[in-house]
Amino acid sequence: MTRLTAEFWVHAYLARLRFQEIPAFVVAHGDDTAGAVLVKLNTLDGNATAFQRSFDLLSGERKWVELSSGPEAEVDEAIARQRSFDPDLWVIEVEDRQGRHLLGEEGLSD
Repeated sequence: MTRLTAEFWVHAYLARLRFQEIPAFVVAHGDDTAGAVLVKLNTLDGNATAFQRSFDLLSGERKWVELSSGPEAEVDEAIARQRSFDPDLWVIEVEDRQGRHLLGEEGLSD
């Protein structure tokens, strides 16, 4: 199966969020072709959750899993640790009081 480049996926994700009027922006620009992507959901109440894509060995599918959740400063520290050993990492921040991130929608886990 052909995989999308990281840059293409990020642009498609941001467009889908804009369509739903959910603010989001690129915090860290990773490698355009093969960079991994983290999504930080900021609920604007001092808390956040960071998601990363993971490969499910049983099903063979890629899915989004929680990397860190809690006070925003702690989530930011977890993201900084990830970036310290993966400079090609993309970080997208989504800001939504309702907690919407759309990662469960079809096409976004690919």
